[in-house]
Amino acid sequence: MKFVRRRRDPVEVNLTPLIDVVFLLLIFFMVSTTFETRQALELTLPDSVSGVALEVSPVTLVVTEQGRYRLGERELSAGELGQALSAEAEQARQHGLVVEADARAAHADVVRALDQAGVHGIHQVRIATRETQATSMQAETP
Repeated sequence: MKFVRRRRDPVEVNLTPLIDVVFLLLIFFMVSTTFETRQALELTLPDSVSGVALEVSPVTLVVTEQGRYRLGERELSAGELGQALSAEAEQARQHGLVVEADARAAHADVVRALDQAGVHGIHQVRIATRETQATSMQAETP
């Protein structure tokens, strides 16, 4: 007995819908992701009328309200500040040091940071501020 063999069509996988879904997921994650380099650290910078916008310095020292310091990703106490600044001193001498002090930080904590910068030969120090609301409103008004 002879059976008739049915000819099977070749199986094809259409990748076009799969590629579309992958691109949509990629776009979704790119749009919904925030790219923030700093950890969650809430600072209230002091106001300044004559501040000038500058590019971001590679060496930034943050002084918190509680008297703690942050250099890069490391959180430091007052005793560790000198050693941490000495490790970053060469780069800070070349590009400068930006001190981001909270507006409610004690003056002594900021002075301690500036003193340690001077000890390590860092003379180009900038203090980060934010533009006052009155100044920005005046600049917009003709």
